[in-house]
Amino acid sequence: MDFKKLFLALSLVFSLLTPIAAFAVLPSEMLDDPVLEERARDISKNLRCLVCQNQNIDESDAELAADLRILVRERLVAGDSDGEVLQYIVYRYGEYVLLNPVLGLHTIILWIAMPVILLGGGIFLFFLAKRQKKLVSNVKLTKEEKSILAELEKHDV
Repeated sequence: MDFKKLFLALSLVFSLLTPIAAFAVLPSEMLDDPVLEERARDISKNLRCLVCQNQNIDESDAELAADLRILVRERLVAGDSDGEVLQYIVYRYGEYVLLNPVLGLHTIILWIAMPVILLGGGIFLFFLAKRQKKLVSNVKLTKEEKSILAELEKHDV
């Protein structure tokens, strides 16, 4: 086998293994105006595919992602700014659709809540264990209970 055939075979294999994310946007979805199309692509890269969840809608081939891409382009053709398009999509689908959520009081609370709850639970358990140990150490046994305990300890060994 000569070098040229080997190169062609390897090229074919590698081309089949590469992701086809660039082909997610169908030619029928693309806008004729290159400036609007570029804006649509930039907006789409910031929107999460609600089906795939870890892909933006520009790379996803899910039907919902295609619907969102078309919606973004319709809003741009209607004259909306990039911010207005994002605001419309968020209003319609919720903040989860944003790949980078807005930093607000509700997101800060979500990020801080879990460490605070874990720390509070740890402190609670610490004091509970300390209290339990104190209660156990303050127990006074009668002579009869001490002899029963000693007898049990002999048989336990």
